[in-house]
Amino acid sequence: MTRFVGRSDLLGRLEGEFDRARARPGRLLAIRGRRQVGKSTLVEQFIGRTGVPAVFYVASRQSAERELELFTEAIAQSGVPGVAEVAQAGPLGSWEAALTLLSSAASPERPLILVIDEFPYLTESSPDIEGVLQKVWDRTLERTSALVLLVGSDLSMMRALSEYGRPLYGRLAEIVVPPLSPAEIAEMLTIAPPAALDAYLIIGGFPRLAALWRPGEGIWQFLERELPEPMSPLAVLGERVVSAEFPSDLHARAVLEAIGSGERAHGGIAKRAGLAQTSLNRALELLQQKGVVSRQLPYSSARNPRFARYAVADAYLRFWLRFIGPSLELIQRGRGDVALERIRGSWSDYRGRAVEPLVRAGMERLLPHERLGSARFVGGYWTRDNRVEVDLVGGRQERHIDVVDFVGSIKWRASRPFDRDDFAELAARRALVPGASPGTLLVGVSRAGFKQTGLDVEIGPEELLRAWRGT
Repeated sequence: MTRFVGRSDLLGRLEGEFDRARARPGRLLAIRGRRQVGKSTLVEQFIGRTGVPAVFYVASRQSAERELELFTEAIAQSGVPGVAEVAQAGPLGSWEAALTLLSSAASPERPLILVIDEFPYLTESSPDIEGVLQKVWDRTLERTSALVLLVGSDLSMMRALSEYGRPLYGRLAEIVVPPLSPAEIAEMLTIAPPAALDAYLIIGGFPRLAALWRPGEGIWQFLERELPEPMSPLAVLGERVVSAEFPSDLHARAVLEAIGSGERAHGGIAKRAGLAQTSLNRALELLQQKGVVSRQLPYSSARNPRFARYAVADAYLRFWLRFIGPSLELIQRGRGDVALERIRGSWSDYRGRAVEPLVRAGMERLLPHERLGSARFVGGYWTRDNRVEVDLVGGRQERHIDVVDFVGSIKWRASRPFDRDDFAELAARRALVPGASPGTLLVGVSRAGFKQTGLDVEIGPEELLRAWRGT
């Protein structure tokens, strides 16, 4: 069984919503997050802490009639007094009847928790379910001690539930379940900070993948063991995520694969995906709406939208698209060893680039910090021809920067520390960042330590993980 780690803030939020529902009126929440990030496990952990019976139903893309039958079965098996017995007599006639029945069971003495997992699947077979839920909620459920949780992995659809004009508008609170943080993954794996951050670049924040990692195991031991297994979650999960998000959109998949291969700029993505401008733009917009791809601009006092770069937002999916997806046929033929050699040959370069968004996010969690001036945000800077690239730029505004507080360089090498040559290169590039000055702080981030640098600030893996822990 996977050890439950972290999520204390989310559990606290759910427990607070439960307490409010117990005191009435009821509470209706949408819980969204990427597939396999642990949404269902979080809800199960929360229900276990309350100690009250709950109806936990998981939609499964079956016919409307079958979904209602399964929902009735979930009620019958729930043990909720007064309604489980009714459901055991046979299928309920409609969703309205089933939800109305549940509303009769909720009281301050016996609050009700209702979970509808994979709610987007249910809307496919029962498009009217939002309206039915709104009707029953307004008439009865809201007046009871009921906590209703709608859980889903389709991020854009789940966000849309609370939009103006939708049946549940104005009724829904929302909880977003992110992947586990690097600090939480480090706690699960019980390995040193540099190795834990490297592991995060492979498995991301997915609890299911972290559960595969054996105590004290390094990345190469892990990959040597998992890659020869065609049905290992390491190989299977990425394909399932992509197929579920884009079951028939070939353009979006082509663009995602192009970005996953390492293309970052608009022109390179278009060439690799083989798409015309209009189709490319539509695919990029869809990928960003779904939260699969992020778009970044150079962060300086001279931001230019034409210099946008794109990246796969999730660390595991980025690794899967770069290495595992293109090698799936080999892995399925039992030649995971060939896939492993491909990873070994490109790992150093890949790691150096892939760790950048992780470092930026970790550093933002440090801010504000007296060592880093008045900065509140962290980005990167580059020119259109990529002749100038600066890994870290710290500023005080999210979009427009008047003053650059610091510039920095990330050196994520296995053994060579950040040294005087790296310092000299960073000092030279500082003058090329619009908004920077001779007084702009110089920051180094290194996996392997520092040697006679002269930097204003030195940051290593331990401090990054402390930032993710909030300590």
